[in-house]
Amino acid sequence: MSARDLAAPRCTRRGPPQLAAAGSCPRPDRPDHLPPAQHQSTSLRFDEETMSTASHQPATTPVAAPSTPGRTAERAQIKAVADTLVLAYGMHPVDITRIPEGTATDNYAVVDQAGRWHFAKVYRTREHLDLERASVALSEYCADGGVGTARATRTREHELIATHGPLPMSLWSYVPHTATAEGGLRGARWAAVGTAMGRLHSRLAAHPAAAPTLKPGAAVCDVATARDSYEGLILAFQSKPRLGEFEAWSLQATRERQALFGGVERILASLPPLTVQILHGDLSGPNVLFKDDDAAAFVDFRPPTPGYLAWEIARLGCDPSSVLANGVEGWLTAYTDLTLAYRDANPKTSANDLVSSLRVGCAAVLCSTFPFSAPVKRPHIVDAALESYGRARHEADLMLLDRLPVLEEALRDALR
Repeated sequence: MSARDLAAPRCTRRGPPQLAAAGSCPRPDRPDHLPPAQHQSTSLRFDEETMSTASHQPATTPVAAPSTPGRTAERAQIKAVADTLVLAYGMHPVDITRIPEGTATDNYAVVDQAGRWHFAKVYRTREHLDLERASVALSEYCADGGVGTARATRTREHELIATHGPLPMSLWSYVPHTATAEGGLRGARWAAVGTAMGRLHSRLAAHPAAAPTLKPGAAVCDVATARDSYEGLILAFQSKPRLGEFEAWSLQATRERQALFGGVERILASLPPLTVQILHGDLSGPNVLFKDDDAAAFVDFRPPTPGYLAWEIARLGCDPSSVLANGVEGWLTAYTDLTLAYRDANPKTSANDLVSSLRVGCAAVLCSTFPFSAPVKRPHIVDAALESYGRARHEADLMLLDRLPVLEEALRDALR
C-alpha cells in the first residue's frame, strides 16, 4: 500500500452508532447497556471452565499487538488490519474502529468504501486456526439451514479465515440495530429465544459430525474431579498470607459448594438418559442478538462438539441475571415460556431433556470452580464485572437448588 493508502483508514475508539457487530458490544445508544468505552466483553471468560475450544487457548504465539496496545502499537495493528483487508478480501477500508475484544481475539468495526459495515475478528495466535475455522463453518452451516446468524465473508480464495496476510482474520456481516441478551432475558424475549434456540438445535441435530444419541445424565459432570479441584482451590487460598475481599468471599463460597457435593451426586444419579448432540458451544447472553423482542442471530459459535442438550438450554435460560431480576417464581414462569416455545420449534426433543435441564444446570454450575478460581489461576482478569457475576451466579444457583424439586415438578406439569 502507498503512504496515502496506509493513512486512509481512521483508527477510532468509539463504537459505531446504532449497530452491534456479531460477537461484539451492544448498541451504545441503548440505556440498559454500558457504552463501548466502558463495556467489557465477558461472555467467554465468565464461563471459560465449561469450554475447551480454540478461543480459550492461551495465545502462545502472538501475531499482533497486545489486546491493550499503546498508541504506536495500536496504529501498527490498525495498519495490519487494513493490509489484510486489502490483500485477502480486496476491501479498501475507510474507517476501522476498535471495539471490545474477545478472550483470544481483537475485534474491529470496519466501514468500506461503499459505506457498508463489517466486523473483523483478528486471532492472536495461528496455533488453533483449524478449530477457529470449524467454528466459522458451524455458523455457516446453521445459516444455510435458515437459523439466524451473522454471515462470514469469504476471502478472495474463498476461505473462511484469511491466513496469508499480515493477520489471521475472519470478516463478518454486521447485524444492524441489535442488542445482546447480556444482563438477562425479559418479557417476550423468553419465548422468542426459546423458538430460536429450538430451531438452532433442530438444525444442529442433522450435523454430519455426530448424530444425536442418548447418554447417562449422570455423566454431565464429574463430581470426583470437582471435589479435587475445590480442595486444591481451598488450599491455594489458605496458603496466601492475606486475602482480598473477593478472595475471602471466594473461599467462603468454595467451602459452601464443597459441602453440597453429596447433594450433587444425588441430583446426577436421579437423571434419566439425556440427548447428546452437536451444540452451539457458547450459548450465553452476549452471543444472542435481539431486534426489539425478536431473536435476530446467534453468534460466536464453537467448533462442532457433542454435548448435553439440556445443559445448553439451562445455560441460557438459567442465566443468573435473569433468575435474580425476576425472583424464582417469576423466573419459573418465564423459563416455562422458553421451554414451551422451544418444544414447538424442536418437537423431536425429549421431555426429559427439557424437564431435566434445571437439574443439569444446577449440577454443572455447582461442579464448576469458576469464577472462584480466577484470583488463583488468572488474577489479571478479576475486575468488578467478574466479581459481580461470580456473586450473582453463586446466589442464583443456590436459590434454584433450594427449590429444585418444586420447580422441576411445576415445569413437568406445564410440559404435559
